[in-house]
Amino acid sequence: MDLKLGLVLFAVLIAVASLLYTNHLVDQLREREQFVVELWTMARRETASATLIINPYLDEFQELDSLLRTFGVGQQRGEMNADLERYRRAIQWAQSMPPPAGEITLATEILSRGGEDIPAIVIDSSGPTPQVAFWQNVRVPQDSAEARQVLLQRVAEHAGEYQTIPIELDFGNEELKQYVFFDESRIIRELRIYPYIQLLVMGIFVMVGYIGFSYIRRSEQSSLWAGMAREAAHQLGTPISSLMGWHELLKMPDLPPDQEELALEEVGKDINRLRLVANRFSDIGSLPKLDVMPIAPIVYGMAEYMRHRIPQQGKRVTLDVDVPSDLKAPLNAELFEWVIENLLKNALDAIETDHGAIAITAGSANGRIRIDVRDTGKGIERSQWKNVFRPGYSTKKRGWGLGLSLAKRIVEDYHGGSLTLTQSRVGHGTTFRIELPAGERA
Repeated sequence: MDLKLGLVLFAVLIAVASLLYTNHLVDQLREREQFVVELWTMARRETASATLIINPYLDEFQELDSLLRTFGVGQQRGEMNADLERYRRAIQWAQSMPPPAGEITLATEILSRGGEDIPAIVIDSSGPTPQVAFWQNVRVPQDSAEARQVLLQRVAEHAGEYQTIPIELDFGNEELKQYVFFDESRIIRELRIYPYIQLLVMGIFVMVGYIGFSYIRRSEQSSLWAGMAREAAHQLGTPISSLMGWHELLKMPDLPPDQEELALEEVGKDINRLRLVANRFSDIGSLPKLDVMPIAPIVYGMAEYMRHRIPQQGKRVTLDVDVPSDLKAPLNAELFEWVIENLLKNALDAIETDHGAIAITAGSANGRIRIDVRDTGKGIERSQWKNVFRPGYSTKKRGWGLGLSLAKRIVEDYHGGSLTLTQSRVGHGTTFRIELPAGERA
């Protein structure tokens, strides 16, 4: 559940950060576009004003040009005619002053290109009825009365959505007032919906991840329950089979007293084993009580129990234990004994040759107790290290992959320690390490 919640929070943080950054970027782009439109408006105003500048001597220049033409016709060709032609060109240049507002028109064109994606409509309101004077980047049919009427209706219906800039033009005896209605460009509109698209994608990602994690968790739970059932059957099967054999032996009428005594002793051991198994499974389902106790008796006792099982597998494996007697830790003896048993069984199964060795060593440092279980088995490939504690993972043909997973759960969840795979090489062996908080030293 923590992993799922973390995934959801991560997606929400990414979406919120993206939304905030996109809003910041949109505000900057809006300011830029408004600045471009304002520049375009100023250029339009200056262009209109430039057309009002009229040469006050146009009539005189025209009259002089006419006189020069008349005078030049009656003269002989020569130097005088060349001078007259030069004078005429000077008069023609003066007639054209001031020059047309070509530079301003060019500036207006450049500014218009700067906002080439900004929808803009210029409305002339000086007449009895508003008229469309100009528009750009607005999808309408070709220039016609119907198109201009459509633009007027669009401005009337969406006037509150447009940004407006007034243009006041003074033509001396007449004033002209226009309004520029402009909207957001395509890139801003796309940026506005981008966070929601990203949120939708993140939502799909979270949903798929949630379903995937739920499936994995259910699969692990299924494997865990199946493994627990098999482990319970395995744990109970050995003492029950033994009890059945001793029971048949005790029913014999002529059983010697010494064999009867041996049978009763073994029955007692099997009954204690059944009690131990029942207590283990009972403690797994509840929060066990921890008592500070020496580690050595538990480890040595389980090692001795496993030594009796080694010959049954047809192997010659040495099992050495070196655990200081003064090491103490808060433990549940029955569960911790189960951890050592699972690690030793795993080490014994990993030794596939006739000869092998298993070593258990322990020590303490920095308030922590370390117990290493080392074997000379077949080892584990590096790519599989992450899977060894996963329920259901096993390298044995008939294994159900619960021992290491169960041992890790007991050490970490119930004892506040850790169980890790510290070293493994294919063909050289494996080392598992248990770390526990240290208790009082004996």
